[in-house]
Amino acid sequence: MTTKTATRSGGRSARVQSAVHDAARELLEEVGRGALTVPMIAARAGVTPSTIYRRWGDLPALLSDVAAQRLRPESGPPDTGSFRADLLAWSEQFVEEMASEPGLALVRDVICGGYRIEGVAPCLVFTAGQITDMVERAVARGEPAPSVEYVVDRVAAPIVYRLLMGACADVDAAYARRLATQCLADWRPT
Repeated sequence: MTTKTATRSGGRSARVQSAVHDAARELLEEVGRGALTVPMIAARAGVTPSTIYRRWGDLPALLSDVAAQRLRPESGPPDTGSFRADLLAWSEQFVEEMASEPGLALVRDVICGGYRIEGVAPCLVFTAGQITDMVERAVARGEPAPSVEYVVDRVAAPIVYRLLMGACADVDAAYARRLATQCLADWRPT
C-alpha cells in the first residue's frame, strides 16, 4: 500500500487553494452546509466560481478536499516503546477522533466527495501512514510487526465501517482495544 501524501507547492495555486479552503471552512460555520454554494465560497476567497469548478469540479469535491486536509494528522502516532502498546494507544485515539461528530462528518465528506490521493481516499492514506510509522519503529527496535494492510483490515477498517453504517453505539475505546488485541493475537510472523 502506497502512502504518499498530496502536497502543494508554493505560488498562486497554493494561495488559491488556501483562500478557497479558508472561505469554505468559514462559510460552513456561518451558513451551514445546506446554504453553502460555490459562488459564495468564490466571493469570500476572492476568486471566480469558474476557478473553483475548474479545480474541484463541484461543491462536494471541494468539501471533500477541505475535509481531507482537516483529517491530516497533526502529529505522529504514540511511541510507547513497543508495537503492542503503540497499537493499543493509537487504536483508542483513532476511534476517539473518528467517532466524534466532527470526525465522522469529515470522513463522510471525503468519501462522498470522491477526493483521492493517487486513487486512494485520504482517510486511508493518513491512517496507513500512521500505522506505517508504528510498524517501522517496531522493526527498528527488532520487534516483529504485522504489515500495514493487516492492521488496517483488522483495526481501522472495522471502526470506520461501523461508524459509517450507523452502528456507533459500541464503537468506543474498549472496542478499539479489542480489535487491536485480536489483531495481534491472530497475527503470525512469517
